[in-house]
Amino acid sequence: MTATKGLEGIVATTSSISSIVDGVLTYRGYDIDELAEHATFEETAYLLWFGSLPTVPELEALKRDLSAFAQIPEQVIEQMKLYPKDANTMAALRSAVSSLALYDEAADDMSREANEIKAVKLQAQLPTIVAALSRIRKGLEPVAPKEGVSIAENFLYMLWGKEPDSVSVKALDTALVLHADHELNASTFAGRVTVATLSDIYSGVTSAIGALKGPLHGGANEAVMKMLEEIGSLEAVEPFIRKKLDNREKIMGFGHRVYKNGDPRAKHLMKMSLELGTMKNDTTLYDMSVNIEQLITGQKGLRPNVDFYSASVYTQLGIERELFTPIFAISRTSGWTAHILEQYTDNRIIRPRAEYTGMVEQKYVPVDER
Repeated sequence: MTATKGLEGIVATTSSISSIVDGVLTYRGYDIDELAEHATFEETAYLLWFGSLPTVPELEALKRDLSAFAQIPEQVIEQMKLYPKDANTMAALRSAVSSLALYDEAADDMSREANEIKAVKLQAQLPTIVAALSRIRKGLEPVAPKEGVSIAENFLYMLWGKEPDSVSVKALDTALVLHADHELNASTFAGRVTVATLSDIYSGVTSAIGALKGPLHGGANEAVMKMLEEIGSLEAVEPFIRKKLDNREKIMGFGHRVYKNGDPRAKHLMKMSLELGTMKNDTTLYDMSVNIEQLITGQKGLRPNVDFYSASVYTQLGIERELFTPIFAISRTSGWTAHILEQYTDNRIIRPRAEYTGMVEQKYVPVDER
């Protein structure tokens, strides 16, 4: 046996959910460009879970279910109020999602029907939890979800406590579509490993959130925004980036293990960043980002990934940095749960081997002779 670091290039399973072939990302065979331009997040989630785009009655039924499930148990809200105000938001989200299982009588029901309901329920409740966490940290009371509106609109309403504008709703909805799934990424793999033991769906999503919490996976857009804040102005971009490059420092938001010619999702977020900046009569963040891209791509040949422009999109939506990765989790719940359902359908426990590199032929020596 020979180890492959990071499992790079290893095909660990088969899946019919999403694919990345020659730099093209598809969900169930639909090009991400087409979905980003035309599909809503609810349509996309249905596609990931059930294998086809919904009919009008199917979509309306899903919307009703998402609306009905969006409330979270009062005990979970009270628990969140006890979290330290400076706690890592992803750690808080991980704890809150894990606790949802305690209040679901069907948590350990492993039937297909029960797990499909739990997938929809988790998708409905994640936005409520994230918005509530944000408001609680600010000393505000959580806002109850509205009925009959999209996940994107509901999240912004619960976050802001007021009706969001249509441009912001569309921007967030598109971002949710773009982040919904990404083949066998680290968090999806973590979720599948967990449920391959026949643990419950809540455990699988909690494991996935734990993996997404890491800065090499879900935290890159936070790092991008931190960098933009540190640079401060368009004039300061070039000296800042050239100094980073001269010092061989990593610049987050560029390059991707599976995309050699650029992340196909980045251009949609780039477009949204410009639209939001134009609407607010301030394209500074967009202009700075474009300048950084030109410098990095020109000198290093690296292209932006999905995290790079999502930083300026979320900031222009008035969303604080600490919520960037939790919003990623809201979207990716659709993909995580789709993969969990697929894993249950044709399950085999995931148990790879390790190439041993330690000492050999050791002999035990009694403690008083060592």
